[in-house]
Amino acid sequence: MYAIAGVSGQTGAAVADALLAADEKIRVIVRRPEAGAVWAARGAEVAVADLADVAALSAALRGSAGAFLLNPPAYAVADPFAAAVRQGEVFAAAIAASSVPRVVVLSSIGAQHPSGSGIIQTTHSVEQALRATATPVAFLRAAYFVENWANVLPAVRSDGVLPSFLAPLERAFPMVAVADIGAAAAELLRGPAWQARRVVELAGPSEVTPAQVAAAFGQALGHPVSALAVPREQWSGILAAAGFSPRLIEAFVAMYDGILSGHVAAEPGNEHRRGRTPIEDSVRGLLG
Repeated sequence: MYAIAGVSGQTGAAVADALLAADEKIRVIVRRPEAGAVWAARGAEVAVADLADVAALSAALRGSAGAFLLNPPAYAVADPFAAAVRQGEVFAAAIAASSVPRVVVLSSIGAQHPSGSGIIQTTHSVEQALRATATPVAFLRAAYFVENWANVLPAVRSDGVLPSFLAPLERAFPMVAVADIGAAAAELLRGPAWQARRVVELAGPSEVTPAQVAAAFGQALGHPVSALAVPREQWSGILAAAGFSPRLIEAFVAMYDGILSGHVAAEPGNEHRRGRTPIEDSVRGLLG
């Protein structure tokens, strides 16, 4: 039986789905009992625990064959970077107290850097907090989520335009579907044992350009969709209109700057894996 956090979000749910598809038993970790009802109906155990509570999280992990953990988005807090440091400390304490035999932690490409990566620095902090743990831990460093494009679906549908902070539009970037993250995490949990720290860099079947993403949307919708590069000077205003705080705006602008400069990239020397989901399938999934 495997313990899975984050099932109320896309990534944790994808891990849980992959394990259930492999006929594995799972225990979902949720903050509220009602959030576990849909999983209980599918045969999962439900553990109610706040990921910030060491004792509750330890109890949720105890007795499992492995666990999937992730730093939950902390966009509403004043300092998401400090929150990530605290979350890493909680994870380290709960892992030690629970004696869980292996853990997969969602991370990000670029997590090797202590600075220059914007919001991705939060994953660096979590990794650092777990470096000294005696438990085998695998950091699954995912590339840019294909699902991030869901944020611009209204413009895609109504205007036939795919606004992109990623440019040039013909430049290929590593991207990965959440389903492939779930599959990779499940494979690590079910696969051969490992010792100490492990870093797995995960991208999709191939790098993808924003122009190709737009073309995939156009094919799925049956009308042309064009990629549109959003000037950098407009980024802050767009993020502010989406409700981001000044601190978060700074963090996300820095992340995109890091991606475009090549600073945010997979680290050489680690394991590198490819997902199987082509961009066309991911886009159809986003459109529903």
